[in-house]
Amino acid sequence: MSPRLPMSFCRLSLALPLWLGAATLSAQAAPAAQAAQATPAASATATAPATPACPALLNKTFPRLQDEKPQSLCQYSGRVLLVVNTASYCGFTKQYKGLEELYSRYKDKGLVVLGFPSNDFGSQEPGTAKEIAEFCANTYGVKFPMFAKSHVVGDEANPLHAELRKATGTKPKWNFYKYLIGRDGQAVKAYSSMTAPDDRELVDDIEKELAAKK
Repeated sequence: MSPRLPMSFCRLSLALPLWLGAATLSAQAAPAAQAAQATPAASATATAPATPACPALLNKTFPRLQDEKPQSLCQYSGRVLLVVNTASYCGFTKQYKGLEELYSRYKDKGLVVLGFPSNDFGSQEPGTAKEIAEFCANTYGVKFPMFAKSHVVGDEANPLHAELRKATGTKPKWNFYKYLIGRDGQAVKAYSSMTAPDDRELVDDIEKELAAKK
């Protein structure tokens, strides 16, 4: 006849397998729970959109004409840009009207006209920023972006025009000289002051650049 085991030992023998099983299940569940918690974060990182790089030509900041608030040209990355040096008292000043019409016609497709008032030619832009802004708005209803008065030629040329000269091999010869910049941030072509905003060649070039992929 087998000796009788104490009751406390029997209870321990029965409880031990149950405890070991629970511990095993807990250990197996912990890595799964950690993986489940980590998955959403990994997924969010993988799907986060990348910030587009700003082209070197546009990586510049200029004060806005109306209030001198700094404006980064990087905000126009991926757009087609027409850069124009302007003046209020020039024979070509009436081009403001055509430039605004051009901007209004193509802005929803990606065109932005950028105006840079300058007093470099014939001292035909002598006014203050406030005077220039009021003249453009009241006389021609200009809504395209305008920047504070600056130099566009010579050693003091603003950084954008200095680089546009290097890129195209030509500098502004007079007021309302124009540069076309593609969606990739590269200078495409320069146009003389005689080139009106509705010039067929200019419009064709703009439409070609607008059709290009970003």
